[in-house]
Amino acid sequence: MYHNAVDKRTRTDAAAEQGRAAGGCYPGADGAPMDVGGALIQLTGLVQAVYARVSERHDLTPVQARLLCVLMYGPRGMAELANCFGVEKAALTGLMDRAERRGLAQRSPVPGDRRALQATLTDAGRQKAIAFHTEIGAELGHLISPLAPDDSEHFRSAMAKIIQGYGNRA
Repeated sequence: MYHNAVDKRTRTDAAAEQGRAAGGCYPGADGAPMDVGGALIQLTGLVQAVYARVSERHDLTPVQARLLCVLMYGPRGMAELANCFGVEKAALTGLMDRAERRGLAQRSPVPGDRRALQATLTDAGRQKAIAFHTEIGAELGHLISPLAPDDSEHFRSAMAKIIQGYGNRA
C-alpha cells in the first residue's frame, strides 16, 4: 500500500505530506490555529488525493469511481445522475458510454416511461464498486485515525449535521 520510505513514517505524516502535495502549506501542523475555511480546504485536498490514488489502483478515474459508488445503491435515472454530478445530461452520456464499453454499467429503459433511461451496474461493475468502496472507506478512515474515539465520533456527528444542513438548503 505505502512504499518503504512512507512505511517508516506514521499515517499522520503521510496525510500531512498529501496535504502539502494537494496545494497547501498544511496550516495548523505547527500548532497554530486554523480557520474553518482553510481547514476544510486542506481536508478536501487530503480526501481528493486519497480518492484519486485508490481510484487509480482500481483502474478507474475518480469520476468513474464515484459513478460506480452512486450506482451501488440501485438504478438511477440519467437526469438524476446528471443532477448528482452537477452536469448536463449530454455530458453524462460520455461517462456512461465509457462505463458501458468497459462492461461496468448499462443503460436500460425506465419501466412506464419510454423516453427515460436508467443506469445500473453490471455484475463486473458491482464487484469493482464493492472493492473500491471497501478500500476507499479504509483509506479515508486512516485520515481520522489520529483522533481519540470520542473525538472521532464527534467528528462523524458534526459531518452528518453539516451534510444534513446543507441538504436542507439545496
